[in-house]
Amino acid sequence: MSARTKHRENVTLLRSALFTPADKLDRFAKGYAYGADAVVVDLEDGVGLTAKQAARNALLELASKLPESCFWILRINHVKTREGLLDLLAIEPMDIKPPVIMLPKTESTAEIEIAVAHLSDRTGTPTIIALVESAEGLSQAENLARHPAVGALAFGGADLASDLDAELAWEPMLFARSRLVQASALGCAAAWDVPYLKIADLEGLRREVVSARALGFRGKLAIHPSQIAMINSVFTPSADELAFAQRVVVASEQAGGGVVVVDGNMVDRPILQAAQRAISRAKPRQKSGGKAQIPDDGCPLP
Repeated sequence: MSARTKHRENVTLLRSALFTPADKLDRFAKGYAYGADAVVVDLEDGVGLTAKQAARNALLELASKLPESCFWILRINHVKTREGLLDLLAIEPMDIKPPVIMLPKTESTAEIEIAVAHLSDRTGTPTIIALVESAEGLSQAENLARHPAVGALAFGGADLASDLDAELAWEPMLFARSRLVQASALGCAAAWDVPYLKIADLEGLRREVVSARALGFRGKLAIHPSQIAMINSVFTPSADELAFAQRVVVASEQAGGGVVVVDGNMVDRPILQAAQRAISRAKPRQKSGGKAQIPDDGCPLP
């Protein structure tokens, strides 16, 4: 299995990803130390306009020290802007390119094709995370999710709320979140929820993460290390959930795939599939007591 194929699988297992500005890469290794499944090195909103080139230079230095097996994400500027084009030109000659690229404000598959054309190499095509941050992007969510390079759709709630002139709160954004989850399912992609902006409000974070998981999101983006433990805890199947899932699978196998009753619950094919997904998501974390097993071989200090 190639490194890029493995990285695409990692995207489907990701619970948490912590943003780190590319001009402050001393925080890169700290993100993994806090338990984040991935670190998003950010060239876009996290970097001021006058610091963009310095951030690219820092990125190139970091990337030269990372093994191909290291699972990380790079958010570039929009590919149709000058800064986005400069990002692509900086990355294009790299021997080992970032394994996963996050595209901000994605509104068409043409934007994905631009990134893929520049960033594919001998190891294959990068996995694309399409950030849906506008009304137009939301209208194109299904097409974005169906693109073969896309591994996940990420909900850019703050920008979308501004575009809709709506409040960034659960109820006003519920339709948009639901539509994103549906589009992700149609494209067999993961769905990631927007970062929770109230850093000190961990109870509010918990409520939002629980609701996001119930809605069908696979993980949630984070903007502060203090958010990681809560996000990982909620998106990891609990011991009781895992035990029930295992009982469902065993009972279904014994019944030859027919309808059975487990713990008083009728189990048919959709319930079996949910149990199988819970087991597959728990497997990579069982040996480490729930800690992230992504990246597989570790990402060394920059």
